[in-house]
Amino acid sequence: MKINCIIVDDEALARKGIEKYVRQIDFLELKAVCKNAMQANIVLNEDKIDLLFLDIEMPMISGLQLLRSLVNAPKVIFTTAYSEYALDSFEYDVVDYLVKPISFERFLQAANKAHRLFSDLGPSVKNETSKKEDDFIFIKTDKQLVKITFKDILFVESMQNYIRIFMDKESHLTLVPLKKIIAMLPPDEFMHVHKSFLVAKNKVEAIVGNQLIIGEHKIPIGRSVREEVLSSLVKDKILKK
Repeated sequence: MKINCIIVDDEALARKGIEKYVRQIDFLELKAVCKNAMQANIVLNEDKIDLLFLDIEMPMISGLQLLRSLVNAPKVIFTTAYSEYALDSFEYDVVDYLVKPISFERFLQAANKAHRLFSDLGPSVKNETSKKEDDFIFIKTDKQLVKITFKDILFVESMQNYIRIFMDKESHLTLVPLKKIIAMLPPDEFMHVHKSFLVAKNKVEAIVGNQLIIGEHKIPIGRSVREEVLSSLVKDKILKK
């Protein structure tokens, strides 16, 4: 399956870098490279485009303005130097939001997300039997083994070699590195949002600036993963007009 895509960016160096990435991914078919929204609009009216790699800050017409003007718009991956548009961008059902400078690893992650979307496969689904059987762990704390059920976890905080697991009415401290519990928890339910914090996605009640609100707790969002966190938590979940 080929995904027809175009690049829209007013910076020549950025266009060249994204084009290089696109040409390394076999399921992406590059149809045009545009230096502004007006050029992109012409291509969109003449050809069937599935995916836009779209900059936001451009002269005359911004990426967001272009997107608002389109009827039956293609899917969009924003490629921008400005992280402050991330939350607003997900009102437009974007696939992903990439902040420059963009690594190939991060670009490939976004492209694969688009591929899953177009293939109508959705996120990888774990074996349901396994999920039902393995929905808890035991941790050693205060000279005893305590059963922790995944659905009861709010978030996990790393404290050097220790972690503290927070739940509604209690928390438990255990001598385990954060990376070990990350490997044991289902990745579709938990997200590493900061070097010291892992959160249960469905427990997040609000996003305020660079913090996630879970009950009375405020969890910082790491700058390097902000757009990925917003993509995972907010995409397709904003009530629109």
